[in-house]
Amino acid sequence: MRLYNTLTRQEEEFAPARGNVVRMYACGLTVYARGHIGNFRTFVAVDLLRRMLRHVARYQVRYVSNFTDVDDRTIIESRNAGMSLHDYTDRYIATFREDADTLGIAPPDESPRATEDANLQAMAEMITALEQRGHAYRGDGSIYFKIASLPDYGKLAQLDHAGIKPGARIDADKYDKENARDFVLWKAARPGEPTWDPGLGPGRPGWHIECSAMALHWLDGPPIDIHCGGVDLIFPHHENEIAQAEAATGQPFARYWFHVEHLLLEREKMSKSAGNVYTIPDVLREGYRPSALRYALLAVHYRKQLRFSWTVLQQAEESLRRLMACLARLDLVTREAASPRFAEELAEKRDRFRRWLLDDLNVPGALGAVFDLVRAVNAAVDAGELGRPDADLVRRTFDEFDDVLGVMALRRREEAALPMAVDEIERLVAERQSARRRRDFATADRVRGELDARGIVVEDTPAGPKWKRK
Repeated sequence: MRLYNTLTRQEEEFAPARGNVVRMYACGLTVYARGHIGNFRTFVAVDLLRRMLRHVARYQVRYVSNFTDVDDRTIIESRNAGMSLHDYTDRYIATFREDADTLGIAPPDESPRATEDANLQAMAEMITALEQRGHAYRGDGSIYFKIASLPDYGKLAQLDHAGIKPGARIDADKYDKENARDFVLWKAARPGEPTWDPGLGPGRPGWHIECSAMALHWLDGPPIDIHCGGVDLIFPHHENEIAQAEAATGQPFARYWFHVEHLLLEREKMSKSAGNVYTIPDVLREGYRPSALRYALLAVHYRKQLRFSWTVLQQAEESLRRLMACLARLDLVTREAASPRFAEELAEKRDRFRRWLLDDLNVPGALGAVFDLVRAVNAAVDAGELGRPDADLVRRTFDEFDDVLGVMALRRREEAALPMAVDEIERLVAERQSARRRRDFATADRVRGELDARGIVVEDTPAGPKWKRK
């Protein structure tokens, strides 16, 4: 198995440091607003990595992903909403879990919140170790990391040390490379802000210390195997995580850094601060299904930017329909004898799928193997070459593919929740569309009313009619 490591800027052979267990951490959502599909591109990619490690590389995986429920933004937004920090962030933790389940993302083994007592204590212990080792100092009641004390600071983001400002301090959680300076570990108590004291004096943690401490606390110390996140976290967040953890422990923090590229909307990064975001409910309101969104988010390699559009979602829907239609055709196979030739074809496609995934999680290559198999199955069914044993083996092969992709099981779950069969819905939608073309509006209205009565809404769009559950 090979995995690209942001720390070294190259693909490297991967195996866990301790036995057969991969210890993996991902920076979770900062819960000051509902997550958008740009956030979920990262979480889908991490879900794929976790599934591949288990089902293809055959490792055990211990996976931790946190919730940042205290930082500058959560405090500001909870205050604006007139709510306590805990109640405010609870709301967005709940919507994140709902959205993740909608996309078929398996929950982590642990989902620690930064404000939990055990995690605050872990932060306090790390900050104390930094002070004792000469990497931190106090000023105005706060505690800062001294970047001049760590000669290799900046190695993840590849910072030019000439641009680092030793002795200058910054209290903000987010800043750019031009502001590389001593950053805050523990912020002194301020009027109107929530406050804790795990032995450092009244205050609250800085954003960066949270993940360093929680990753090591929940994954049994350094070095963890894989640390994941979006590319926007490389600096300052992940750079500062490395600095804190390595200065406090004297050991490497994470062996591999897995970063997912941006999702772009109209050539700009999708972000809450830019205001150009779509949430999962937004996508569903447009008539697209979660399985199509999951497919669209995974179909572009995680290290390439994904340009999102409704056309991309429509293409994902069409690809999923081809896949599910191929599986449905297997029910038509009646021949009893198996085809030895087709067993070889299946073995070759399984091997290609596996090899692509082991090569830096190359999902586009793996999907190529999947759809080559779709074409081969359709041709074999048309030619009457498949037997029932072959059909069973094909189903098991697609199930193996979906152990990683997670799109077919999600599509089946969606269809099971519908008030009528998808084939019947699409037949009625096509009947209505045909009536509209004939200008038989009475029939079109009757069909639309029938669908509406059975819980299906039809919307006419420039790309054609779309249907969704009420």
